Amino acid sequence: MSKAAITGIHGYVPDYILTNAELERMVDTNDEWITSRTGIKERHILKGEGMGSSHMGAKAVAGLLEKLAIKPEEVDLLICATTTPDYLFPCTANLICDMVGIRNVGSFDIQAACSGFLYALTVGSQFIESGKYKKVIVVGADKMSAITDYTDRTTCVLFGDGAGAVMLEPNTDGFGILDTIIKSDGTGQNHLFQKAGGSRYPPTHETVEKRWHYVYQDGPSVFKFAVKNMADVSAEIMERNHLSGSDVAWLVPHQANKRIIDATAHRMGIQSDKVMLNIHKYGNTTAATIPLCLFDYESQLNKGDNLVLAAFGGGFTWGAAYVKWAY
Repeated sequence: MSKAAITGIHGYVPDYILTNAELERMVDTNDEWITSRTGIKERHILKGEGMGSSHMGAKAVAGLLEKLAIKPEEVDLLICATTTPDYLFPCTANLICDMVGIRNVGSFDIQAACSGFLYALTVGSQFIESGKYKKVIVVGADKMSAITDYTDRTTCVLFGDGAGAVMLEPNTDGFGILDTIIKSDGTGQNHLFQKAGGSRYPPTHETVEKRWHYVYQDGPSVFKFAVKNMADVSAEIMERNHLSGSDVAWLVPHQANKRIIDATAHRMGIQSDKVMLNIHKYGNTTAATIPLCLFDYESQLNKGDNLVLAAFGGGFTWGAAYVKWAY
């Protein structure tokens, strides 16, 4: 049976770097507090009028196509995972396709917060496995600075902007996305969300004044739920694929908080030197964290490596994937 293999990866982050030192001048915080609680040292921020998630996603996709020597007209489908779409419509995937010259193919967005890339990877792999398509691009792109309240010291230290894209192609040699698990629990909706901007609370002077268009997070509740469920789903995918910690070459975790990552690795029996980590450079880029990890560590990956991808996001959503690296 044909599986969907990742045959290429490319990432993009904006040039501007927001350091902990700069945040110290904006809100009542300090480098030691941020680093000890999150592991974050700096994050990249997209600057410029009219610049959105699509611009970063297009950079990642264009780099991917060039790297693989694949023409835009060869692409069959593009899926974009994003929590910060340029517009409510058209979808950000449409905009990315237009920017890179991909025409007359299906393209759509998936919104599952920080688990979005895993959800999109799961969906994209089905199109490959069914034989429907041969080349599917999955993009994770988020401009979190657009919905971050830089007067709220509990959230403004967490988020950054970035994008990553992977190419999925058929593989019949045992490599690729071998298993995925995606889950959700809507009872977590009020612990991590953006209250206004949708159909429930459309934009008004009141919603703007109340700062409802920014990320709200109940930190302790989110941390407790994330630690348990990201670790649980990672252990579950290992158990059902008969993997031990020694079988896993790399854990590729969502980069939200180093303490959550450490707890997940401990539960899986994986040493810290087998955990992909770049939260210190980028912060939480939401749907872009996992592809950016793969991009940063690409030179250290070997054909046949067993990878476990794991994520947790607002809503709540969470999931894991078992990937056997194909190149």
